[in-house]
Amino acid sequence: MKRVLVTGASGFIGRHALPELVNRGFEVHAVSRSPGANQPQNVHWRRCDILDDAAQAHLIQDVRPSHLLHFAWCATPGVFWTAPENLDWVAASLRLYRRFLEQGGERMVFAGTCAEYDWSQDILSETKTPLAPSTLYGTAKNSLRSLIESASEQTNASWAWGRIFFLYGPHEDPARLAPSVIANLLNGREANCSHGRQIRDFMHVEDVARAFVSILESDFSGAVNIASGNPVAIRDVVNQIARKIGRPDLVKLGAIPTASNDPPRLLASNDILSDTIGFQPKYDLDTGLNETIDWWRLDAFPRLTES
Repeated sequence: MKRVLVTGASGFIGRHALPELVNRGFEVHAVSRSPGANQPQNVHWRRCDILDDAAQAHLIQDVRPSHLLHFAWCATPGVFWTAPENLDWVAASLRLYRRFLEQGGERMVFAGTCAEYDWSQDILSETKTPLAPSTLYGTAKNSLRSLIESASEQTNASWAWGRIFFLYGPHEDPARLAPSVIANLLNGREANCSHGRQIRDFMHVEDVARAFVSILESDFSGAVNIASGNPVAIRDVVNQIARKIGRPDLVKLGAIPTASNDPPRLLASNDILSDTIGFQPKYDLDTGLNETIDWWRLDAFPRLTES
Protein backbone atom coordinates (compact mmCIF):
# COMPACT_ATOMS: atom_id res chain seq x y z
CA MET A 1 0.00 0.00 0.00
CA LYS A 2 1.28 3.45 -0.93
CA ARG A 3 0.81 5.57 2.20
CA VAL A 4 1.24 9.30 1.61
CA LEU A 5 1.55 12.08 4.17
CA VAL A 6 0.33 15.45 2.87
CA THR A 7 1.32 18.52 4.88
CA GLY A 8 -0.64 21.74 4.44
CA ALA A 9 -3.53 19.53 3.38
CA SER A 10 -6.25 22.10 4.02
CA GLY A 11 -4.38 24.79 2.09
CA PHE A 12 -4.99 26.06 -1.42
CA ILE A 13 -3.03 23.32 -3.24
CA GLY A 14 -3.13 20.57 -0.64
CA ARG A 15 -6.91 20.29 -0.52
CA HIS A 16 -7.00 19.77 -4.30
CA ALA A 17 -4.32 17.06 -4.16
CA LEU A 18 -6.28 14.84 -1.75
CA PRO A 19 -8.97 13.48 -4.13
CA GLU A 20 -6.35 12.90 -6.85
CA LEU A 21 -4.24 10.86 -4.44
CA VAL A 22 -7.25 8.81 -3.36
CA ASN A 23 -8.17 8.17 -6.99
CA ARG A 24 -4.64 6.93 -7.67
CA GLY A 25 -4.79 4.35 -4.90
CA PHE A 26 -2.90 6.06 -2.10
CA GLU A 27 -3.76 5.67 1.56
CA VAL A 28 -3.91 9.39 2.32
CA HIS A 29 -2.95 10.93 5.66
CA ALA A 30 -3.71 14.64 5.55
CA VAL A 31 -2.00 16.99 8.01
CA SER A 32 -3.25 20.42 9.03
CA ARG A 33 -3.37 22.66 12.06
CA SER A 34 -7.11 23.04 11.43
CA PRO A 35 -8.67 20.59 8.94
CA GLY A 36 -11.35 22.24 6.82
CA ALA A 37 -14.89 21.13 6.16
CA ASN A 38 -16.22 19.26 3.12
CA GLN A 39 -13.06 17.21 2.64
CA PRO A 40 -12.99 14.06 0.49
CA GLN A 41 -13.85 10.69 1.98
CA ASN A 42 -11.23 8.01 2.54
CA VAL A 43 -8.75 10.55 3.93
CA HIS A 44 -7.21 10.14 7.40
CA TRP A 45 -6.96 13.59 8.99
CA ARG A 46 -4.15 14.40 11.40
CA ARG A 47 -4.16 17.65 13.37
CA CYS A 48 -0.53 18.68 13.80
CA ASP A 49 1.68 21.76 13.77
CA ILE A 50 4.70 20.72 11.69
CA LEU A 51 6.73 23.49 13.39
CA ASP A 52 6.21 21.69 16.75
CA ASP A 53 9.20 19.36 16.87
CA ALA A 54 7.73 16.81 19.29
CA ALA A 55 4.39 16.73 17.48
CA GLN A 56 6.13 16.27 14.13
CA ALA A 57 8.23 13.40 15.46
CA HIS A 58 5.15 11.64 16.84
CA LEU A 59 3.30 12.12 13.56
CA ILE A 60 6.00 10.49 11.44
CA GLN A 61 6.42 7.61 13.86
CA ASP A 62 2.68 7.01 13.91
CA VAL A 63 1.98 7.22 10.18
CA ARG A 64 5.25 5.79 8.80
CA PRO A 65 4.49 7.09 5.30
CA SER A 66 6.03 5.64 2.16
CA HIS A 67 5.45 8.93 0.30
CA LEU A 68 5.52 12.60 1.30
CA LEU A 69 3.96 15.70 -0.28
CA HIS A 70 5.15 18.74 1.65
CA PHE A 71 3.08 21.88 0.99
CA ALA A 72 2.98 23.43 4.47
CA TRP A 73 4.68 26.85 4.74
CA CYS A 74 3.93 30.45 5.66
CA ALA A 75 1.69 31.65 2.78
CA THR A 76 -0.20 34.71 4.03
CA PRO A 77 -0.56 37.15 1.08
CA GLY A 78 1.65 40.21 1.42
CA VAL A 79 3.43 38.68 4.44
CA PHE A 80 5.19 35.52 3.31
CA TRP A 81 7.82 37.33 1.20
CA THR A 82 9.59 38.72 4.27
CA ALA A 83 8.17 36.70 7.20
CA PRO A 84 10.81 35.52 9.74
CA GLU A 85 8.82 32.26 9.89
CA ASN A 86 10.46 31.30 6.60
CA LEU A 87 13.52 30.35 8.64
CA ASP A 88 11.42 28.21 10.96
CA TRP A 89 9.98 26.37 7.98
CA VAL A 90 13.43 25.58 6.60
CA ALA A 91 14.43 24.00 9.91
CA ALA A 92 11.14 22.12 10.34
CA SER A 93 11.25 20.84 6.75
CA LEU A 94 14.77 19.49 7.21
CA ARG A 95 13.67 17.62 10.32
CA LEU A 96 10.70 16.26 8.36
CA TYR A 97 13.04 15.11 5.58
CA ARG A 98 15.31 13.23 7.97
CA ARG A 99 12.50 11.63 9.95
CA PHE A 100 10.71 10.53 6.81
CA LEU A 101 13.81 8.66 5.62
CA GLU A 102 14.58 7.27 9.09
CA GLN A 103 11.10 5.71 9.18
CA GLY A 104 11.61 4.01 5.81
CA GLY A 105 10.10 6.65 3.50
CA GLU A 106 10.59 5.97 -0.21
CA ARG A 107 9.59 9.02 -2.27
CA MET A 108 9.08 12.71 -1.44
CA VAL A 109 8.12 15.87 -3.29
CA PHE A 110 8.47 19.39 -1.88
CA ALA A 111 6.76 22.61 -2.95
CA GLY A 112 9.19 25.24 -4.17
CA THR A 113 8.60 28.55 -5.92
CA CYS A 114 9.46 30.47 -9.07
CA ALA A 115 10.86 33.12 -6.68
CA GLU A 116 14.01 31.00 -6.48
CA TYR A 117 14.98 32.15 -9.99
CA ASP A 118 16.78 35.26 -11.23
CA TRP A 119 13.74 37.21 -12.43
CA SER A 120 15.78 39.32 -14.85
CA GLN A 121 15.97 36.36 -17.24
CA ASP A 122 13.59 36.04 -20.20
CA ILE A 123 12.61 32.40 -19.66
CA LEU A 124 12.77 30.61 -16.30
CA SER A 125 14.17 27.15 -16.96
CA GLU A 126 15.13 24.45 -14.44
CA THR A 127 18.32 23.65 -16.35
CA LYS A 128 19.44 27.01 -17.71
CA THR A 129 18.25 29.91 -15.52
CA PRO A 130 20.44 31.06 -12.61
CA LEU A 131 18.98 30.78 -9.13
CA ALA A 132 19.15 34.22 -7.51
CA PRO A 133 16.19 34.82 -5.19
CA SER A 134 15.63 38.43 -4.11
CA THR A 135 13.33 37.77 -1.14
CA LEU A 136 13.63 35.91 2.15
CA TYR A 137 10.87 33.56 1.00
CA GLY A 138 12.67 32.66 -2.23
CA THR A 139 16.01 32.35 -0.44
CA ALA A 140 14.53 30.06 2.22
CA LYS A 141 12.92 27.78 -0.36
CA ASN A 142 16.06 27.64 -2.49
CA SER A 143 18.24 26.94 0.53
CA LEU A 144 16.00 24.06 1.56
CA ARG A 145 16.12 22.62 -1.97
CA SER A 146 19.91 22.87 -2.07
CA LEU A 147 20.29 21.07 1.26
CA ILE A 148 17.85 18.33 0.29
CA GLU A 149 19.58 17.84 -3.04
CA SER A 150 23.02 17.54 -1.42
CA ALA A 151 21.80 15.21 1.31
CA SER A 152 19.92 13.02 -1.15
CA GLU A 153 23.07 12.54 -3.24
CA GLN A 154 24.62 10.86 -0.20
CA THR A 155 21.56 8.80 0.79
CA ASN A 156 20.23 7.99 -2.70
CA ALA A 157 16.86 9.28 -1.51
CA SER A 158 14.13 9.68 -4.15
CA TRP A 159 12.99 13.31 -4.19
CA ALA A 160 11.69 16.07 -6.44
CA TRP A 161 10.99 19.79 -6.12
CA GLY A 162 7.96 21.44 -7.74
CA ARG A 163 8.48 25.13 -8.49
CA ILE A 164 5.07 26.82 -8.39
CA PHE A 165 4.41 29.81 -10.62
CA PHE A 166 1.03 31.64 -10.63
CA LEU A 167 -2.18 29.83 -9.82
CA TYR A 168 -5.86 30.51 -9.40
CA GLY A 169 -9.04 28.58 -8.68
CA PRO A 170 -11.56 27.67 -5.96
CA HIS A 171 -10.59 28.32 -2.32
CA GLU A 172 -7.92 30.91 -3.19
CA ASP A 173 -7.31 33.64 -0.61
CA PRO A 174 -9.77 36.49 -1.36
CA ALA A 175 -6.92 39.03 -1.24
CA ARG A 176 -5.25 37.61 -4.33
CA LEU A 177 -5.78 38.74 -7.94
CA ALA A 178 -8.48 36.52 -9.44
CA PRO A 179 -10.74 36.20 -6.38
CA SER A 180 -10.50 39.90 -5.53
CA VAL A 181 -11.57 40.87 -9.06
CA ILE A 182 -14.32 38.23 -9.14
CA ALA A 183 -15.72 39.16 -5.72
CA ASN A 184 -15.72 42.88 -6.47
CA LEU A 185 -17.47 42.46 -9.82
CA LEU A 186 -20.07 40.06 -8.45
CA ASN A 187 -20.79 42.62 -5.75
CA GLY A 188 -21.06 45.48 -8.23
CA ARG A 189 -17.91 47.18 -6.97
CA GLU A 190 -15.02 48.60 -8.95
CA ALA A 191 -12.05 46.26 -9.39
CA ASN A 192 -8.96 48.43 -9.00
CA CYS A 193 -5.87 46.92 -10.65
CA SER A 194 -2.39 47.86 -11.79
CA HIS A 195 -1.80 48.58 -15.47
CA GLY A 196 -1.81 44.81 -15.98
CA ARG A 197 0.80 44.67 -18.71
CA GLN A 198 2.90 42.23 -16.66
CA ILE A 199 3.23 38.83 -18.36
CA ARG A 200 2.71 35.80 -16.14
CA ASP A 201 2.12 32.05 -16.38
CA PHE A 202 -1.18 31.03 -14.76
CA MET A 203 -2.29 27.49 -13.98
CA HIS A 204 -5.53 26.27 -12.40
CA VAL A 205 -4.92 25.02 -8.85
CA GLU A 206 -6.46 21.62 -9.59
CA ASP A 207 -3.92 21.13 -12.39
CA VAL A 208 -1.14 22.30 -10.06
CA ALA A 209 -2.21 19.68 -7.50
CA ARG A 210 -2.49 16.97 -10.17
CA ALA A 211 0.98 17.88 -11.44
CA PHE A 212 2.45 17.39 -7.97
CA VAL A 213 0.81 13.97 -7.69
CA SER A 214 2.16 13.00 -11.11
CA ILE A 215 5.65 14.02 -10.04
CA LEU A 216 5.23 12.03 -6.81
CA GLU A 217 4.41 8.91 -8.84
CA SER A 218 7.37 9.43 -11.17
CA ASP A 219 11.02 8.60 -10.49
CA PHE A 220 12.28 12.02 -11.60
CA SER A 221 14.78 13.69 -9.27
CA GLY A 222 15.30 17.45 -9.21
CA ALA A 223 13.32 20.60 -9.85
CA VAL A 224 10.21 20.78 -12.04
CA ASN A 225 8.43 23.98 -13.05
CA ILE A 226 4.71 23.70 -12.25
CA ALA A 227 3.46 25.95 -15.03
CA SER A 228 1.31 25.95 -18.15
CA GLY A 229 3.94 27.27 -20.54
CA ASN A 230 1.30 29.70 -21.87
CA PRO A 231 2.18 33.29 -20.86
CA VAL A 232 -0.59 35.89 -20.64
CA ALA A 233 -0.86 39.54 -19.61
CA ILE A 234 -2.52 40.15 -16.25
CA ARG A 235 -4.85 42.69 -17.87
CA ASP A 236 -6.08 39.97 -20.26
CA VAL A 237 -6.94 37.73 -17.31
CA VAL A 238 -8.79 40.57 -15.58
CA ASN A 239 -10.67 41.51 -18.76
CA GLN A 240 -11.66 37.88 -19.37
CA ILE A 241 -13.11 37.70 -15.87
CA ALA A 242 -14.99 40.97 -16.40
CA ARG A 243 -16.49 39.82 -19.71
CA LYS A 244 -17.60 36.51 -18.24
CA ILE A 245 -19.33 38.26 -15.33
CA GLY A 246 -20.70 40.98 -17.61
CA ARG A 247 -19.18 43.97 -15.80
CA PRO A 248 -16.20 45.23 -17.86
CA ASP A 249 -17.26 48.76 -16.90
CA LEU A 250 -16.10 48.17 -13.32
CA VAL A 251 -12.50 47.24 -14.19
CA LYS A 252 -10.09 50.09 -13.42
CA LEU A 253 -6.70 49.25 -14.91
CA GLY A 254 -3.94 51.56 -13.69
CA ALA A 255 -5.80 52.49 -10.50
CA ILE A 256 -3.13 50.81 -8.37
CA PRO A 257 0.56 51.73 -8.79
CA THR A 258 2.92 48.98 -9.87
CA ALA A 259 5.84 48.22 -7.57
CA SER A 260 9.20 49.29 -8.95
CA ASN A 261 10.60 45.78 -8.51
CA ASP A 262 7.64 44.07 -10.20
CA PRO A 263 9.17 42.19 -13.18
CA PRO A 264 7.49 42.88 -16.53
CA ARG A 265 7.74 39.24 -17.64
CA LEU A 266 7.98 35.88 -15.88
CA LEU A 267 7.87 33.17 -18.52
CA ALA A 268 8.11 29.51 -17.51
CA SER A 269 9.60 26.63 -19.42
CA ASN A 270 7.47 23.54 -18.73
CA ASP A 271 9.35 21.01 -20.87
CA ILE A 272 10.22 18.74 -17.95
CA LEU A 273 6.64 18.69 -16.67
CA SER A 274 5.09 18.04 -20.08
CA ASP A 275 7.73 15.90 -21.78
CA THR A 276 9.58 14.08 -18.99
CA ILE A 277 6.78 13.72 -16.44
CA GLY A 278 4.16 13.44 -19.20
CA PHE A 279 1.66 15.73 -17.48
CA GLN A 280 -1.09 17.48 -19.42
CA PRO A 281 -3.41 20.04 -17.76
CA LYS A 282 -7.15 19.60 -17.61
CA TYR A 283 -7.94 23.32 -17.85
CA ASP A 284 -7.00 26.06 -20.26
CA LEU A 285 -7.41 29.63 -19.03
CA ASP A 286 -10.91 29.99 -20.48
CA THR A 287 -12.39 26.85 -18.90
CA GLY A 288 -10.44 27.42 -15.69
CA LEU A 289 -11.82 30.93 -15.23
CA ASN A 290 -15.35 29.68 -15.97
CA GLU A 291 -15.03 27.04 -13.26
CA THR A 292 -13.51 29.50 -10.80
CA ILE A 293 -16.19 32.15 -11.35
CA ASP A 294 -18.93 29.52 -10.97
CA TRP A 295 -17.42 28.42 -7.66
CA TRP A 296 -17.31 31.97 -6.34
CA ARG A 297 -20.84 32.69 -7.56
CA LEU A 298 -22.43 29.49 -6.22
CA ASP A 299 -20.33 28.65 -3.17
CA ALA A 300 -18.08 31.35 -1.75
CA PHE A 301 -19.93 34.52 -2.72
CA PRO A 302 -23.29 33.66 -1.03
CA ARG A 303 -21.46 32.93 2.21
CA LEU A 304 -19.52 36.20 2.01
CA THR A 305 -22.67 38.26 1.46
CA GLU A 306 -24.47 36.52 4.33
CA SER A 307 -21.69 37.22 6.84
